[in-house]
Amino acid sequence: MGCLKNVTRSIFLTVVAVGFIAFGGQKWINDGINNFLHPTHDVILERAQKVGDFSKIDKEFEIEKAAGVMGYNAVVAEHKASGQKMVVVDTAKKKILTPQDIKANDVEDRLKKAISKVKYQSAAIEEFHVTEKGTMTSYGQKVPYAKFRAKIKKLPIGEISGIVSVVEDEKGNDKILVSINQGEKYSQLISNEFFKDIK
Repeated sequence: MGCLKNVTRSIFLTVVAVGFIAFGGQKWINDGINNFLHPTHDVILERAQKVGDFSKIDKEFEIEKAAGVMGYNAVVAEHKASGQKMVVVDTAKKKILTPQDIKANDVEDRLKKAISKVKYQSAAIEEFHVTEKGTMTSYGQKVPYAKFRAKIKKLPIGEISGIVSVVEDEKGNDKILVSINQGEKYSQLISNEFFKDIK
C-alpha cells in the first residue's frame, strides 16, 4: 500500500510541475531571480535610502548598487563622465573607523589597520600612503577626509587615488565615505559635489 501511495504522489507532483511550467511558472521563477540579481533603478534607490537620502544628487552621478551584506549597508555610485567611484558604507554601531581616526596625526597607520581587517583574495592594497587631509560637507556636516594613493595587487587597475572620510549620522551610526579613481584621475571637486548632497 505504501508503494502505491508513493507512486501516486510522484505522479501528482510531476503533473503539478508540468502544469506550473506550462502556465508560465518557469518565466515567473526566472523573472524573480533576474529581479533579485539585477534590480531596477527604483529598487536600488529604495535600498539606498537605508544608508541616506540620495534624492538630491546631481544627474551626472549614477547609483549603481545598493545592498546589505553581513550587517553593513552600502551604496556604490559612479560619476558618469570620469568613472570616479563613490562608496557609502553604513557600519551601524560597529566602529571600523571614526571621524577622530581621520583627524588623528597617525591617520595613515589607522587606515592601514582598518584595511588589514578587510581582505579580499581577488585584490589587495599595498603601498598605501596618505598624501593630505582636509574637510568637506556630507550629511549636513563638515567632515574630515584623508586623501591617499595606493597600489592594487592582483587586479589590472594598478594605482588608485582617492579619499576616505567618516561621518556620524543623527542616530549615532558611522558612515564611511570613500571616493576613488585610477591613477591621477581622482578629482576632489567630484567627491565634494556628490557627498554634499547626501543627507
